[in-house]
Amino acid sequence: MAQPIALSPPTRGSDFSPLLREIKSAGLLERRTAAYAMAIGINVVLMGLTWAGAAVLGSTWWVLLLAIPLGILTTRAAFFGHDAGHQQIAGSRKLHDWIGLVHGNLLLGMSYGWWNDKHNRHHANPNHTDKDPDVGEGVLVWTLEQAEGRTGLHGWLSRNQALIFFPLLTLEGFNLKVSSIRFLLGRPRREARLELGLMAAHLVLYFSALFLIMSPGQAVLFALIHHMVFGLHLGSVFAPNHKGMEMPDGDTQWGHLDKQVLTSRNVDGGLVIDWMMGGLNYQIEHHLFPSMPRANLRFAQPIVQEYCQRIGMPYVTTGLIDSYRMGLRHMHEVGRELREQHA
Repeated sequence: MAQPIALSPPTRGSDFSPLLREIKSAGLLERRTAAYAMAIGINVVLMGLTWAGAAVLGSTWWVLLLAIPLGILTTRAAFFGHDAGHQQIAGSRKLHDWIGLVHGNLLLGMSYGWWNDKHNRHHANPNHTDKDPDVGEGVLVWTLEQAEGRTGLHGWLSRNQALIFFPLLTLEGFNLKVSSIRFLLGRPRREARLELGLMAAHLVLYFSALFLIMSPGQAVLFALIHHMVFGLHLGSVFAPNHKGMEMPDGDTQWGHLDKQVLTSRNVDGGLVIDWMMGGLNYQIEHHLFPSMPRANLRFAQPIVQEYCQRIGMPYVTTGLIDSYRMGLRHMHEVGRELREQHA
């Protein structure tokens, strides 16, 4: 089983340049626009067929089963919005923005602008305790300093966060919408108008379809199951990538290669894992080359791993279960002091 690695001495930023040349010479940074167009089209068609199936089943209780594939397909749509934010799909920033707005705001009901702001800060400083919003103090805590002094409900959550992590992920689909609205309401009205309009259109279309097809009780249950599957699936994709890996702070001075490789881990497991995780299980490669089309990440992986071995850079890759175990162990250890105080 892979274990968290020790901090290595800082390396020069130029250590990344030879690897970048290898990746470019392999053609792995070139756009795959036609493949993306086909994949997006297939996902939209499958979502449409799922809704058509719901219309056929109508108010029978069997319709609730379709919330599960819809949750999975919604996650696929989130992957495309993610890729648009990284400029992976085409050569036009404007086109990327529209792809992101359609997939994020219209299809998912969450803000593309909020996600981009948050995700780009994560990529710039992954696992950095002061700069990465994904490890900032919130419902969950990631460092002993964040856990210190927590009492009441927050204290209980911190003490038990490893146990409740996956149940909490079922709420992530709702959290994305709430966080998006809070972000947009804090933006200038002119900037937020389009995004809020598309999100409003999503809510109107989504709930109109539900209540036209199903009884009110079934519609509510369908929405709950759909968003719980979506949150669990999406969270399960992003959770194994960094949790339990190195967490630099303000005193850490790393180059691009150190910053991205030492804070990330890959998840192996073959084509099934690749599909379910959207290729983001090659997290090291994605962080080193965020504009690389997702489908190319698996081809970049052996090049990056061999290069890291060549220069003595620790490179962590593990199975899916072990990746979750490492992350949960880290969360459990962070809450240990609070549990001892509470005992």
